[in-house]
Amino acid sequence: MKTAQIENDILVIKEIDNEKLNGRKGAIVKVFGCGLCGSDIVKLTQHLKKDGTVLGHEIVGQIAEIDSQTSFQLDDVIVTSHHIPCGKCEYCKNGNVSMCRHFKETNIQPGGFSELVFVSEEHLQNVAYLKPQNLANDEAVFYEPLGCCVRAIKRTALRQNSTALVVGLGSIGILMAQALNAFGMKVIGCDLISSRVELLKNLGIEAFTVPDMCESIKADGVFMTSGSDKAISTALKYVRDGGKILVFSSTPNNTGYANNEIYYRELTVLGSYSPSPADLKDSLELLKNGEVKVKGLSTYYPLEKVQKAINDTIENKILKAYIEVG
Repeated sequence: MKTAQIENDILVIKEIDNEKLNGRKGAIVKVFGCGLCGSDIVKLTQHLKKDGTVLGHEIVGQIAEIDSQTSFQLDDVIVTSHHIPCGKCEYCKNGNVSMCRHFKETNIQPGGFSELVFVSEEHLQNVAYLKPQNLANDEAVFYEPLGCCVRAIKRTALRQNSTALVVGLGSIGILMAQALNAFGMKVIGCDLISSRVELLKNLGIEAFTVPDMCESIKADGVFMTSGSDKAISTALKYVRDGGKILVFSSTPNNTGYANNEIYYRELTVLGSYSPSPADLKDSLELLKNGEVKVKGLSTYYPLEKVQKAINDTIENKILKAYIEVG
């Protein structure tokens, strides 16, 4: 089967043996497509994974082989996430599921940028769902990244009708703004790229280019979905005293937040990384019910062009890449 593997800091197509159950409980899934996540790009460009690693986790595909006690059947088209918390450790008990050791160790194998993947019985039991019939494949792959946004919103615990500012309107920012709107917040988005601002406006949500932002905005919660260092100063400028900043991105220089700003203004700065099974369930409902719209957000690339998809994403030529596998 074909895979896209890391080799000398780029992704190259390699042929490997077909993934098979070989006595394991779970399913072999024929991947139709896989979304390109910002974390895939970070892992590649910051040398966080060794050569031979197959990236990709935002998959939609069809069950080609199965041995499971779940209700899934051969030929079912499913979506799944890649990590599963144990639910028992101190991290899980304290709501920090992303820090769970079991969470970090579980994954689909070998990775979503391949023609076939193994999805374990545990995945089928906890984080896999039938693809809703009203969602196209390139819409269904937003199931996991939207789950990340749902998780972030829950972690801030803002009251309904709070003012929420989303800094950075890439694909995650567009998802975050819509999810916040669905959770009953007054949402404002901002970005340096005017086309992204217009996209959010067309979805019925107020948005500004950063230089033109209203100076009177004081957000109860700022959701930092941009990886730019300047996003930190933007967040600090527009959060109200006593407000919250949710960090959902890494920044290249790792400059962080000024201690005195946090201290004197009584700000809460918190991070959010990956979703729990409950967040993923909520995510699928938001997509299925049309409360978060993702139609047309993705640009298609064949598996052989996955490196071009990465380059185009880095250069802001596209909003989101959908890697068409099968």
